[in-house]
Amino acid sequence: MRFGTDGIRGRANAALTPELCLKVGRAVARVVGGSTVAVGRDPRHSGQLIEAALAAGICAEGVDVALLGVVPTPAVAAFAAAEGVAGVMISASHNPAEDNGIKVFGPGGTKLSDEAQDQIERAISDEPWSEPDARVPTGAAVGVLRPVPSVLEDDQRRLRAAIEGRRLSGLSVVLDCANGAASEVAPAVFAELGAATMVLNASPDGMNINDGCGSTHPEGLCDAVRESGADVGFAFDGDADRVLAVDRTGRLIDGDQLLAIAARDLKERGRLRNNGVAVTVMTNLGFRKAMAAEGIVVVETPVGDRHVLEAIDREGLSLGGEQSGHLIFRDLATTGDGVLGAVVIADILTRTATPLDTLADSAMTRLPQVLRNVTLAERDPSLLERVRDEIDAATRQLGDSGRVLVRQSGTEPMVRVMVEATDAQVAVSVAEQLVDAVAAAHR
Repeated sequence: MRFGTDGIRGRANAALTPELCLKVGRAVARVVGGSTVAVGRDPRHSGQLIEAALAAGICAEGVDVALLGVVPTPAVAAFAAAEGVAGVMISASHNPAEDNGIKVFGPGGTKLSDEAQDQIERAISDEPWSEPDARVPTGAAVGVLRPVPSVLEDDQRRLRAAIEGRRLSGLSVVLDCANGAASEVAPAVFAELGAATMVLNASPDGMNINDGCGSTHPEGLCDAVRESGADVGFAFDGDADRVLAVDRTGRLIDGDQLLAIAARDLKERGRLRNNGVAVTVMTNLGFRKAMAAEGIVVVETPVGDRHVLEAIDREGLSLGGEQSGHLIFRDLATTGDGVLGAVVIADILTRTATPLDTLADSAMTRLPQVLRNVTLAERDPSLLERVRDEIDAATRQLGDSGRVLVRQSGTEPMVRVMVEATDAQVAVSVAEQLVDAVAAAHR
């Protein structure tokens, strides 16, 4: 299995080799290619290497490549939706600069289904193009590269249009761009919408992406918001498909809280389709309680914004997301979009003239949640079954006042342990018990 929770990911030029990327390009072209595949990348140093190999594979199958350059992941999805083509984003999201990855969007800009991913994996493994008598395009039938220089301008226009002509005048904002794909787009959009904007970490050099900054390291943003007296701060990840916020006191506001704010706002304005919101199993129990109090239906999915989007479309919803900050406003985008989420939340602050801390506190009460990661020497598919008794015992111990979730990571050899409880000390104790049980079972 090469596809994880969010595409193919690994150490660039080691696990993610040019040879593999060439095969992925050919497989993508065969399974979802059509006449053109759009390819974008974040500013990682290895991005051009992977782009070259991937594009070569696509062109070798007689499919053209629309080269989008350095753009946020949602810009690739938006271009694919607008042009009716498949898309590929080269990024390892919040991972360190040494890693890279490949995310694939089908025609129309949505993440691939499990079936389509399986087809691509089979095509990679089968390698039918390696046979001496294989029919391959030649001459004018070979695909070509077509640079698309207007993508960032088009994306900024799309993001500005999301708030229907309103402005963010009077709002002071700090943006942490993670030295990633949001570095040009986010500051431009907020400035054009009239916000007083301070920008952090928007000077990518290929190796500083996510390095002590962005949504995985928001401490600097918290300090900057508090010290500058700004109204709000937003932190993006490396490819800008997710966002976390910071209120005026310097407190971090996670994806669950942002989703609760957005859900209530959409409901009040009659725009929460089918009165529901899609979230993952990681979503805080406090969110579920808050939505129940508002009469909003919660649809639960496995981890991954791809699963959230599938639930949104299946149930006819307009909103969904993850605690990590993937926010999907389905009437405005086909995927999680960090800059769009920031613009929407900033618009709510401006329209309601209400500080983010007040909105967050009134939208939901976040139950204490403890997250622990257990790093494995290698993937261990049967590990969770071997600790099933311990997981069941922890669940019984918490009863209705808490929740336990133990799962294999979809991107790394790691088990993730989550425990929620009304008492923070109880949550810590139960989480540590489960971590010890997992580690012992893996030895």
